Amino acid sequence: MKKTIFRLVGALILTVLAFAASSMNEDARIAISILVCLPSCALMIVSKRQLGESFTVGPKAKALVTTGLYSRIQHPMYLFLDLFILSIIVAIDNRPLIFVWAGVVIIQLMESMREERVLSKAFGSEYEAYEARTWV
Repeated sequence: MKKTIFRLVGALILTVLAFAASSMNEDARIAISILVCLPSCALMIVSKRQLGESFTVGPKAKALVTTGLYSRIQHPMYLFLDLFILSIIVAIDNRPLIFVWAGVVIIQLMESMREERVLSKAFGSEYEAYEARTWV
């Protein structure tokens, strides 16, 4: 539950920062967006590759991936996808899309909770130990 609250607070902070960035001039918005967009895209690709055969569209317990980005972040694909999308929204300066983004984040949060239940049921104490040593 603590991590869920942490994720919601993080999304709220990013939402506020996105609104603040929308008041910047175009060059500053685009520079910030590039600084966030490129690493986020690269890390999203890395996290997908690190999942390997465990990647599924719906929650399935194929294997418990606990290495690479997954050694510290439970859902790096969601995190970096969210940062990537938000950086694009900031770049194009479309404030209403920030609300859409926030809705997507809430849906992803619910999906991540479903995934966590599936993994906890399948891997039991091994998953609990993994969850305890991750940051987010």
